[in-house]
Amino acid sequence: MVYNLIIYLYLLGVAVYSRFNEKVRKMWRGEREAFKILREKVDPNAKYVWFHAASLGEFEQGRPLMEQLRQDHPEYKILLTFFSPSGYEVRKNYEGADIITYLPLDTITNARRFLRTVRPVMAFFIKYEFWYNYLHILKHRHIPVYSVSSIFRPDQVFFKWYGRQYGRVLNCFTHFFVQNTISKELLAKIGITNVTIVGDTRFDRVLQIKEAARQLPVVEAFKQDYKVFVAGSSWPPDEEIFIRYFNEHKDWKLIIAPHVIGEDHLEQIEKLLAGRKIVRYKDAKEDDVKAADVLIINCYGLLSSIYHYGDVAYVGGGFGVGIHNLLEAAVWDVPVFFGPNNQKFQEAQGLKKNGGFEIHDYEEFERQMSRLASDAQYLKEQGQLAGQFVKGQAGATAKVLGSVTLP
Repeated sequence: MVYNLIIYLYLLGVAVYSRFNEKVRKMWRGEREAFKILREKVDPNAKYVWFHAASLGEFEQGRPLMEQLRQDHPEYKILLTFFSPSGYEVRKNYEGADIITYLPLDTITNARRFLRTVRPVMAFFIKYEFWYNYLHILKHRHIPVYSVSSIFRPDQVFFKWYGRQYGRVLNCFTHFFVQNTISKELLAKIGITNVTIVGDTRFDRVLQIKEAARQLPVVEAFKQDYKVFVAGSSWPPDEEIFIRYFNEHKDWKLIIAPHVIGEDHLEQIEKLLAGRKIVRYKDAKEDDVKAADVLIINCYGLLSSIYHYGDVAYVGGGFGVGIHNLLEAAVWDVPVFFGPNNQKFQEAQGLKKNGGFEIHDYEEFERQMSRLASDAQYLKEQGQLAGQFVKGQAGATAKVLGSVTLP
């Protein structure tokens, strides 16, 4: 089969490229060590529910399911696998799973060995994961497998004439819990009707994150009674737009939490902030920040709590790689700006009608930001729309777990 040939060629490519790239090297090493971890940790007398997430974003979608399952059914153990180092390396010590490892690449041999070792009683594949060999063997062994928070688009291979053979992998799922109506309609066109629209479990997760938000005294001291604009996960094209505005409108304070916090990028940001008093968060004291105009967050892990202190937010990535987590900002009842690369993000489409603003250039940003800054009622209304949108989309976790039958 062509798929298996591609997998073996990919495997060869990863082996070669791992010699030159640290991220690929971690993945290559992790996949090879996965069976050792499983041999050491799998309890042959336990019942495992397997969750697979490609990376960190998919993990966040699966996390509410794992935690609710553990709470309601502690008799089951949880196996969590990742494909990408950006997921595994960040969450390899996550306490909500009993075993965490990379997923060995989808060869027939690896899939058989993996499933023979773990013997899961149920599997959840989060959003986009469609591993042909794993899924066919799961189906052959009559193990229920669910696709959660999945979303389908007409340009995906399943709906092209040349993707019909690979598209058979979709028949291996016991049920699809999809995000929207379009996904359900696309699946129906190829004969798949075991589909329920439940929305996205990320809405449940972001409400959990809000409840667990940290109080940050340094940020509180910085804010005082000023209006604050929070830019999260920003990239240079984002920064060139909003920094230009706030260099011209100095009655607001600015918090920047860049996606990359390397020294070169931080210095680049500071050069754009002509004449502004800047403080970096990591070594700042409360007295340091009171007189500052700009607070740069030069560490990770605080952004979801920092949005709480903002009056308006900007989420980066929309001029390049694709927008980052809009929901972490919107849940705090603040209007959210983002760039145009958002078509694949369901939450962005919803926020465009509910307190979210897509911008293409500086002029658009200036026009909309000026209205928010000058009209307090409009600012409040748009923030409330964003927060209500997030709260109104919650509940997917309960719908999924209420529909599956644990063996």
